[in-house]
Amino acid sequence: MGSELTWRMAIDKVLAASGTALHYSEIAERIIAEGYRANLGATPAATVNGQISTSLKRDGDASPYLRVAPGVYGLRTASSGSPALPRPTSGGGSTDENEEPYDIVSSFGMFWQRSAVEWISTPRLLGMQQIGATPVDFCGQLGIYLLYDGREVVYVGRTTERPLGRRLYEHTLDRMSVRWDRFSWFGLLPVSETGELGKLPASFAATKLIPALEAILIEALEPRQNRKRGDDLAAVEYIQKSDPEIEKKRMKATLDVAISRL
Repeated sequence: MGSELTWRMAIDKVLAASGTALHYSEIAERIIAEGYRANLGATPAATVNGQISTSLKRDGDASPYLRVAPGVYGLRTASSGSPALPRPTSGGGSTDENEEPYDIVSSFGMFWQRSAVEWISTPRLLGMQQIGATPVDFCGQLGIYLLYDGREVVYVGRTTERPLGRRLYEHTLDRMSVRWDRFSWFGLLPVSETGELGKLPASFAATKLIPALEAILIEALEPRQNRKRGDDLAAVEYIQKSDPEIEKKRMKATLDVAISRL
């Protein structure tokens, strides 16, 4: 593609091609898959949500978008032959607080590999919201974390005075050092579009805290009797990206072996 589309143009193309409403994270994934945007920033899903929400709040019924469920949007005028959009959940183009994915937990990562991190006192814990997005370093994140031996939870901890990266590094040296190979984490600091971590909010509303706690427990423990995963967290999961230093060491080790055989 000669020049990339604006976010709004890319959103419109995805929704027009779909002919049905999509969650904003799915819209972002299709924008990436189709190559409509080269510059994605660190939070493409949040950017899509922000673009549509801003249009709905600013333009009202004149907005080209229609909200049909929390975080799910379609075009107000569907293309001919496309299935009819569901009725909006809260009247026309209005929005409400349930659309915001970052009320409590701003970001989280599930079953990240210990071996993909270069363990120093300030390790780089790199994650991407979607493939192609700018990596975010979560070393300074605050929240809670779980250590696993395989898929069994062997330790639950919190990060307050010492951030996530430091706490995990300490567990490579303390009594837990040989007892874990993966970790999950749930962070409270917001993530900017440029990938920087913000400040911890002064307080959280109880009405938002309770659903967030439920979602964290469901996501972390995966109870068999829960019919759904932690949906309140689905839009903010980050996939792990290996520290480039790990890749360099692997390449060097491979090269050294090849040289030794000459």
